[in-house]
Amino acid sequence: MVAAILLIFLHDAAALVSIWWTSSTFGHCLLIPPILGWLVWLRRQAMVTITPRSWTAALAILAAGAFGWLLGEAAGVALARHLGLVMMLQGAVMTLLGPAVSRVLMFPLGYMIFMIPFGEPLVPPLQTLTAQMCMAMLGWIGIPARIDGVFITTSAGYFEVAEACSGVNFLIAMLAFAVLVANVCFKSWTRRISFVLFAVATSILANGVRAWGTIAISHATSLDFAAGFDHIVYGWIFFGLVLAIVMAAAWPFFDRAADDPFLHRFPSVETPPPPSWPYAVALAALAIVAAPMLWANVVTAAGRTDLPYPVELPELAGWQRAPISTRHPWMPRFDGADHRLFGRYRNAAGDAVDLGIFVYGWQAEGRELVGYGQGAIDPASDWAWTSPAPSIAGGQGARITAPGPVVREVMTFYRAGDVLTGSPARVKLATLKVRLTGGDQRAVAIMVSAEEMPGHDAHAAIGRFIAALGPLDKLADGIAARATAR
Repeated sequence: MVAAILLIFLHDAAALVSIWWTSSTFGHCLLIPPILGWLVWLRRQAMVTITPRSWTAALAILAAGAFGWLLGEAAGVALARHLGLVMMLQGAVMTLLGPAVSRVLMFPLGYMIFMIPFGEPLVPPLQTLTAQMCMAMLGWIGIPARIDGVFITTSAGYFEVAEACSGVNFLIAMLAFAVLVANVCFKSWTRRISFVLFAVATSILANGVRAWGTIAISHATSLDFAAGFDHIVYGWIFFGLVLAIVMAAAWPFFDRAADDPFLHRFPSVETPPPPSWPYAVALAALAIVAAPMLWANVVTAAGRTDLPYPVELPELAGWQRAPISTRHPWMPRFDGADHRLFGRYRNAAGDAVDLGIFVYGWQAEGRELVGYGQGAIDPASDWAWTSPAPSIAGGQGARITAPGPVVREVMTFYRAGDVLTGSPARVKLATLKVRLTGGDQRAVAIMVSAEEMPGHDAHAAIGRFIAALGPLDKLADGIAARATAR
């Protein structure tokens, strides 16, 4: 059954392994499968006393995982698909081996959750928290500094607490490690929870110390030396030292002896009644896991639309096309878009506004309106999120900064189905609805941005430009329609 699930969802299983192998944030996930094998081995003495049996009630877990995968596929949320896949694997084990075996394997089955790459939404708040900790510690040692979002300026230079410096990789790996240690080394639930909280807090604090140390070293030496020191000494070597500190601090509080059994032996119970058809449960499980894949390939595909015709940016009264800014290149990132329109406009008052329109005939993995790395900030660029900006016409506002510094405000709008919104969550729900029902999957992203310049209010300029654009839902629908047919 497990092999059948992995074969049916081979694409997602392969994507998981690829993320483990290529992402520094989730490299620790490569260790989870062998750890699971070790955890099962520790429970072998209890398992040999149990007679396995099928468990029809566990089909509900299998069905929940299958439905979760379908929702993730329809909404274009990889995390939901991966969670659904893991839940199906958990449900398959419980369905085929029964409640007694499942009780013995409760922790290993739950620990499978750490095979899922998660934590990316934590990056922005962790960047902000790390920057704030840096400022506090710089003040303690008397180094004057100024902060703007995730950018810190000192006499030694201009520093960015980038995504790689957020510490999310340390935090997720530490959480997986702490949960494992809590189960293996502690029996008391109070001590288990306290250890996990201590380990997580230590990881966050250590990352702040790491970022602060880089800035402090740059003051004592040079920027180049500090950067080299950061790459050589920090990283996973630094994380290993933090692990050692956490374990040394917790060691006196371990309350499970090395020879303590993990579980008491279970008697041989729950001999299954003779089934009318021996393979009925297995066939029902296969039908459950195959159903979402069939739906995704039949119903969802019905709403896809080709966009073969070229489209152009709109002409606006009172605004003229102008050359793109050369202060620092900025281009939103929307991988897989069928049409990418981008240009600058200028009015008689000298306000300069950039407009980006990105059109999709349908969405799928690798061509999503909303996803990691999509939107105003290309992770490969020098731009970074600084702070939110007030909304205009329901859009999602943000201030972003590039070295210089060059600061601009960006207002983002999404159009999917009959929804116009600046909320990524709402557009995901709208996408989910049209894909589940086989509706029209055409979708559009509209981004309006202006640089902060002396004598020109970027926010006000964006507001005037959006007013000139008119109803944004009609603008998005009109461009999508022109790209569809003449």
